[in-house]
Amino acid sequence: MFTKTKITIPLSLILAAIFAFFEGGNYIFAFLPAVLIFFLGISTLYALWQWTGKPKKLLWILALALLLRLISAIALHILLPINGYPDSEQQQAGYVFYDAFRRDTAAYHLAQSDAPLITAFSQKDHTDQYGGLLAFSAGAYRYLSPDAHRPLLISLFAAFAATLGIPFFWMAAKELGSEKLAQAATWIFALYPESILMGSSQMREPFLISFIALSLWALIAWQKDKGNRAAQIGLGSAFLAMLLVSPAIAIITLIFLIVFALIQKSNSRISATHIIIAIILLLLSIFLLSSALGTTKLNANTPLGIILEWTEKAIQWDIYQLERGSGWVQKLFSEMPTALHIPFVTSYGLTQPVLPAAIIEPTTLTWKILGILRAAGWYALAPFLLYGLFTLPKQDSPLERRVWTWFGLGSWFWIILASLRAGGDQWDNPRYRVIFLALQALFAAQAWIMHRENRGVWLPRLLSIEVIFLAFFTQWYASRYYGRFDTLSFGTIVAWILSLSALVVIGDIIRIHKKTL
Repeated sequence: MFTKTKITIPLSLILAAIFAFFEGGNYIFAFLPAVLIFFLGISTLYALWQWTGKPKKLLWILALALLLRLISAIALHILLPINGYPDSEQQQAGYVFYDAFRRDTAAYHLAQSDAPLITAFSQKDHTDQYGGLLAFSAGAYRYLSPDAHRPLLISLFAAFAATLGIPFFWMAAKELGSEKLAQAATWIFALYPESILMGSSQMREPFLISFIALSLWALIAWQKDKGNRAAQIGLGSAFLAMLLVSPAIAIITLIFLIVFALIQKSNSRISATHIIIAIILLLLSIFLLSSALGTTKLNANTPLGIILEWTEKAIQWDIYQLERGSGWVQKLFSEMPTALHIPFVTSYGLTQPVLPAAIIEPTTLTWKILGILRAAGWYALAPFLLYGLFTLPKQDSPLERRVWTWFGLGSWFWIILASLRAGGDQWDNPRYRVIFLALQALFAAQAWIMHRENRGVWLPRLLSIEVIFLAFFTQWYASRYYGRFDTLSFGTIVAWILSLSALVVIGDIIRIHKKTL
């Protein structure tokens, strides 16, 4: 205990002293709550690291994950007013996301008022659809920063929230596979660029990412030992928090975990009580979600009808926004049947953020670096998520095949749903997608391990296809913005990519066949 305190107190003082320097307002009033948060956060992280068995690699991951989120939060807060867009109110205030700007501003106003924090759930202010993060942020400002609006205070909470999920994710991965899987998956989970961005912003995603990781570990631990009180508390706490922050994510997580438990029948028993509890939680999630969505003008009267109608209208609105904001999308829509609009928008969303666009599109240096890092992260992860589907028949046992098939289906279901819901938007697609990073990191890491062990042929093929895709769209974006090359039509580019990709696969099949003769 003495050793732990000896480490955490000086570290908390040093980090708080640096962090408070960038927060604004009275330095002492910024420093004191920062010390408290750093001390509690680092102490909790240290305790969780000890609980996992003190693996040195995990300690490095935790330290690096927290440090990168803190550096990112400070850097963006400083650079956006200087090197962002001068006509953007949110960027001049140091926010990456407009949603975060609106909600955080509303939270500070609520904190400064005499209204109780529970009014955040009243839906009078639509800056937060569900109210949970608005109430939390307002509470932080009211009790920790009453003298000044310090957006970095909420970023600090987000950074710790994102990092605190890592030990639980490590343990879940270790139970699902081995320490080899835990190491590979946790590096992805901790250092994925979109996750770092979310963990340095005033958004709900870093909280949800960690809640999902906690619930996954809790279910696995509870299945292993039904008397595990920590697992029971963890599972209940994760779902309660998700219900407050996003009932929609609570519903999807619950469905995923229920099916995950059912496909492991040979290893676990699910009683009638557990089924009843799951049904109650599911119904509660649906009720809370429909209540939140019901404030908009909808015709449906039932909770499920409200959710379905709202989702349909949201998708239609996002597609309309994409078409209105892009001339070339309008041109493509005019040339294709209406029935293909939704598949096109979904496919377009899967490519976001587009790496060639991030490299070529003219913008400020801050946005250029941010765009390239986010896009590079997705284009590095996506081939492994695809390759994982090809490794499923090679899993060692029927149980492992069922488990990893479900993780693969869950990952891709959410990725496609996020693309459909976000309407091809280069910001909403990635931030929705990253919510279920726990599933994606596990599935991609398992794919990498399978490739290392079996040297499958499909990963090199998929990487080659990705290179072809990036090469053609680099030429396309360069011709659009700089006019130094002849611009190929979108249809011609797609035809070339499909043709060359087919040649890569067929050529590799012929090569392997000749080699085996």
